[in-house]
Amino acid sequence: MTEIRLNTLRRKTETGYARLQTDDREDDGHGNGMSRTVAAAIAGARNRRGRREYGDVEEEEAAGLLDGGERYRDEDGDGEDDEHRVGGEDERRTGATETDSASQHSSRRKKDKDRSRTIPLRPSPAAKAPVRYPPNVVLNQKYNVLTFLPLVLYEQFRFFFNLYFLLVALSQFFPPLKTGFLVTYVAPLAFVLLVTMGKEAYDDYQRNLRDREANSARYTVLDRVTGTPHTVASSALRVGDFVLLEKNQRVPADLVLLRTSDASGTCFIRTDQLDGETDWKLRVAVPATQKAHDERALLAMDAEVYADEPIKDIHTFVGTFTLSAPSPSTGAAPPLVATADDVPLAPPPAVEPLSAENMLWANTVLAAGSAVGLVVYTGAETRAVLNTSHPQTKVGLLDQEINSLAKILCAVTFALSLALVALNGFRGLWYIYVFRFLILFSSIIPISLRVNLDMGKTVYAHHIQHDREIPGTIVRTSTLPEELGRIEYLLSDKTGTLTQNEMEMKKLHMGTMSFGADSMDEVALQLAASFGGAESSHARANSLSTGVQLATRGRRDMSARVHDVVLGLALCHNVTPVTNDDGSVTYQASSPDEVAIVKWTESIGLRLTFRDRTRIELRTSSGLTLSYTVLELFPFTSESKRMGIVVRDDITGDVTFYQKGADVVMGKIVQRNDWLEEETANMAREGLRTLVMARRRLAPAAYAAFETAYHAASVQLEGRSEAMAAVVAQLLERDLELLGLTGVEDKLQDDVRSTLELLRNAGVRIWMLTGDKIETATVIAISTKLVARNQYIHQVAKLKTGEQVRNELDFLQNKLDCCLVIDGESLQLCLTLFKNEFIEITTKLSAVVACRCSPTQKADVARLIRSYTRKRVCCIGDGGNDVSMIQAADVGVGIVGKEGMQASLAADFSVTQFSYLTKLLLWHGRNSYRRSAKLAQFVIHRGLIISVMQAVFSSIFYFAPIALYQGWLMVGYATLYTMAPVFSLVLDRDVSEDVALLYPELYKELTKGRALSYKTFFIWLMISVYQGAAIMIISLVLFETEFLNIVAISFTALILNELIMVALEVTIWHYYMVISEIVTLLIYAVSMAFLPEYFDLSFVLSTRFVWKVAVIVAISALPLWIIKLVRARIAPAASSKLL
Repeated sequence: MTEIRLNTLRRKTETGYARLQTDDREDDGHGNGMSRTVAAAIAGARNRRGRREYGDVEEEEAAGLLDGGERYRDEDGDGEDDEHRVGGEDERRTGATETDSASQHSSRRKKDKDRSRTIPLRPSPAAKAPVRYPPNVVLNQKYNVLTFLPLVLYEQFRFFFNLYFLLVALSQFFPPLKTGFLVTYVAPLAFVLLVTMGKEAYDDYQRNLRDREANSARYTVLDRVTGTPHTVASSALRVGDFVLLEKNQRVPADLVLLRTSDASGTCFIRTDQLDGETDWKLRVAVPATQKAHDERALLAMDAEVYADEPIKDIHTFVGTFTLSAPSPSTGAAPPLVATADDVPLAPPPAVEPLSAENMLWANTVLAAGSAVGLVVYTGAETRAVLNTSHPQTKVGLLDQEINSLAKILCAVTFALSLALVALNGFRGLWYIYVFRFLILFSSIIPISLRVNLDMGKTVYAHHIQHDREIPGTIVRTSTLPEELGRIEYLLSDKTGTLTQNEMEMKKLHMGTMSFGADSMDEVALQLAASFGGAESSHARANSLSTGVQLATRGRRDMSARVHDVVLGLALCHNVTPVTNDDGSVTYQASSPDEVAIVKWTESIGLRLTFRDRTRIELRTSSGLTLSYTVLELFPFTSESKRMGIVVRDDITGDVTFYQKGADVVMGKIVQRNDWLEEETANMAREGLRTLVMARRRLAPAAYAAFETAYHAASVQLEGRSEAMAAVVAQLLERDLELLGLTGVEDKLQDDVRSTLELLRNAGVRIWMLTGDKIETATVIAISTKLVARNQYIHQVAKLKTGEQVRNELDFLQNKLDCCLVIDGESLQLCLTLFKNEFIEITTKLSAVVACRCSPTQKADVARLIRSYTRKRVCCIGDGGNDVSMIQAADVGVGIVGKEGMQASLAADFSVTQFSYLTKLLLWHGRNSYRRSAKLAQFVIHRGLIISVMQAVFSSIFYFAPIALYQGWLMVGYATLYTMAPVFSLVLDRDVSEDVALLYPELYKELTKGRALSYKTFFIWLMISVYQGAAIMIISLVLFETEFLNIVAISFTALILNELIMVALEVTIWHYYMVISEIVTLLIYAVSMAFLPEYFDLSFVLSTRFVWKVAVIVAISALPLWIIKLVRARIAPAASSKLL
């Protein structure tokens, strides 16, 4: 035998598991070497990945695993060189000494960057201190004891309002700037801050309670030394722990599934809290560990799990399970490999690939049975935490507009202060006077504006959530109700949003035969004949005449074809029958299409009775059981758009590959035919979702070749998915036999047509973004009335060049009244080459349908429309693929649907039906915007009018910066005396609900933003200047001998004026408005008796006081009432015409 030079495989006792060393030479074929596949896997796991080992093994030891083994001692301690070791070890030992320091620094840098890990199953008594992984704690708290105050104050003083008033309040601590009672300036700000801090503290305390509950949940783990089970808190779990899970128990960390109570090694988990999907997912235990006779046997295995560094993708996991010796449960001694000198070596380890189907992600729930898992990721490294993003805080357009107005008011305040000082000739310490005037005029920017608006948003959210006509609606972002009244673009998903996501099999086409919904009985008869009538038909064949023989043969051929396609549909899926507690059977699958098809096969006589990872059982209508072994399964992905399965018939032993998928990919895989493309288009025009069914029979040799190549690709650590897909494409997906074409109907949501029509009449431009094909999307667009009657539909598909894009854009520019239907490939080309031109033209179209869109494309379209038009964009969807679009919109609406809760949880508003959007926008959105606009301007007016009175007072009294009203009058003005009536404007409405929904054009008028604009702001500014000046000047004209009387007269006139102005602004009275006006007036009258320093009761109760106040109020308010009446006659509002 030719001598083979191999590295000696040694076990380093300190680590507790085998060390493996190989060189790059190939095996000579005599069994003395390691297979290239296993060697490549181990080299990749240990060398390329630069793994980090459980037990904190020194980096220089890890780095030396594959460099010849010079850093490892001989097991016998003699230190002699092994003649079979790769040559040159002495030279390498010398070189290693010189470069030791550099290698340590390099390895530490790799360790910092690489978070992969290798975890041994067998405990090691001599292992060093474990590597520090993140603690397994749930931490949703925003603050702690030290950070609460700084962070809350920082968040509050980022707002211009609060920062302005903080500076004003701080100025009162300086005697030269003090203008009144300190409480007058500190109290309002302190109130706002205390309310905010209290709310934040309460919310964070609730989060802390939830965190503590989650962290203190008890879980059963195995002691790694003794193997005895004991319970620990979830927060005490560490990487490498063995966790025992029971039914309905939440998974506390990311685990590799080692063993299940089911003999097949499978279990189901619920992932609704992770990905929002309601269907159960099948998970598979590692085959080698599933064979262990009990949980303790796992600790005795000389094996290790390699896990790649943590990533966000919950559908991807790269890892390996390496078993260095057989399972202890087998009781077999490990075979030894001998060198030429009979030196025993460790056997080649068995390496199995690990993927996402072997993982139990944190925050999922074990749906059935029990399981044992090995913790690989904890805390911040779990998929659940990595996918928990804090979306960017959305700020409403109204808030941005008010912030701009506040800056204008600040400039007005400074200009007014400077003007008064200038009129006084800049005498004395004029800069001090400027600051004192700034403080006196601080009410121009009212701190109560933020409080009133936030309270108003709370009221709007309450109205939405308690509307009985839209039950189940949830406001998740309470800062955006006004945005619902400004929507101009609606981007909608199709499946599950415009449609119900309730599938029903409607059509089966097999080239020369086609069966519709009304002829499925014939399919059942043909299927029964193929299963039960074969022998009797064969027996009768010899006694029949030639013509009858031909007819029977034709019937048998038809039955065989029906048999083939129905059997393929009954086998090629991911559906699992689950028996409920009441004995009923339901089907669990990730796609409602598959459930619909499996229910259809059951209805025609072929029922799915059992399904696990390795076996499928079907039962015919006659009671015959068909059993198949599942050899391979290729699940559906959005990229591949197909799924496949390899099964072996347990009776005949025949191996068959079945595959179904979208026509765009299957058309290139199946054998050449002349009907698939045409029939697919026909079904799409009927609004049906199509799937192509095909198969390929595999000879034993062909399957064996595939199995070998597929396994070799599956243990790769670099490019594993691509390699596996390439093997499938090369060895299986070629010249498939086309069996048939299915058509599944997706029913429309309730009232979709009327909803879209109302929204279109309200001026909302609607885009439908879907992953479906052009034909299906076009049919749905027509059936839902997204496209108006007789409207031209312009389809754009398969654009390849910039010239084609330019031609299409030129056409659309000259025909803006059409509906554009474009596929995803062409859309991407348009956005890449002519982004601005494309958005400019398409945003003018009444409707756009984008097909074959990826989630990223949906989000990109939403962002582009927002950035280009500066208009409000609303996105609505129901699935996880719509989350990106929903979060990219100004307003995101999620529908609770069959695809789960993910879209609903990520949205700003959650609804249960698409039709609820009508009332959400046309009624609640419209009212919220109108009310907040009116409320904001009135609060600004309330601050402006008293500042104008202060300016007039100071101007008359020698420009002295002396406060007109001090102490409790200023506090009461913004609270007790005016707050309730002003805030009651949040209940105002201009039309009834029925009128608002009957005339959606009212919404279109509001989207122009005229309710709050620079024009309306300056109108209110002029009203404030007129009323403030009128009240102050007339009060001074009616000057009494004492200054106290001026304060009493002017302040009383001011309060009455504000109450009258509120009444003039009300369109339709609410009983709370009347109560607030009366109660506020009574409170003010009673408070006069308790404020003798401001009010002389003898004067207040005199007729002089009454008539003087009446004159002042009449002069300040009567002209505005007259103007309002004249304007209502000459230029009435659109809503008033409908009352």
